[in-house]
Amino acid sequence: MLTPQQTENIRRQIIQQIEKSFPEDKKEFAKSQIEAMNSEQLEGFLNQNKLMKTPQMSQECVFCSIISGNISSYKISENSKAVAVLEINPVSRGHSIIIPKEHISTSEKVHQSVFSLAKKVSKMLKEKLKPKNVTTASPDLFGHEIINVIPVYENENHVSERKPATQEELTELQKILAKTARKTQGKTKKVKVVNSGGKIWLPKRIP
Repeated sequence: MLTPQQTENIRRQIIQQIEKSFPEDKKEFAKSQIEAMNSEQLEGFLNQNKLMKTPQMSQECVFCSIISGNISSYKISENSKAVAVLEINPVSRGHSIIIPKEHISTSEKVHQSVFSLAKKVSKMLKEKLKPKNVTTASPDLFGHEIINVIPVYENENHVSERKPATQEELTELQKILAKTARKTQGKTKKVKVVNSGGKIWLPKRIP
């Protein structure tokens, strides 16, 4: 059971999400539903929507919980600043989200490496899944800036209908896309060795 403080923290996060992402004509109804829930009802809502597994996770936003490993995910790529995972309720096959490892609430503070990872994932999706196009969108959920990377096969976008993906579908996609990422990371450049006056010179290693 959630403590009163945990309940209030979660309620505040959900209402913040509603304020930022819901249509104007639906905001008040959605907020009234959340405000009317007691601790037990709110915990049931979170479990039903797979937003948390244990009460201890309630102090983290959903995306911070993915980064910390409290919520399992299907990771397909990663760099020092962000993680790319498959969306479990995608609008299209291969829909992925790029999550900054730091809890960043505004796009102005997002590190360039986060956008670089989004571009890398977009390229992977184009090469492996052959959509007509790949689009990106950045809805601010729970105060944590993320980037949606969405393959477009017909006319999908970030507000299109979402459908839960099966574990089998996600596992298959993870294998396809993560394998591509490993191959890219595994490529090495040849290093030229120059012998000058008996001394061997090597260019500085680029991380």
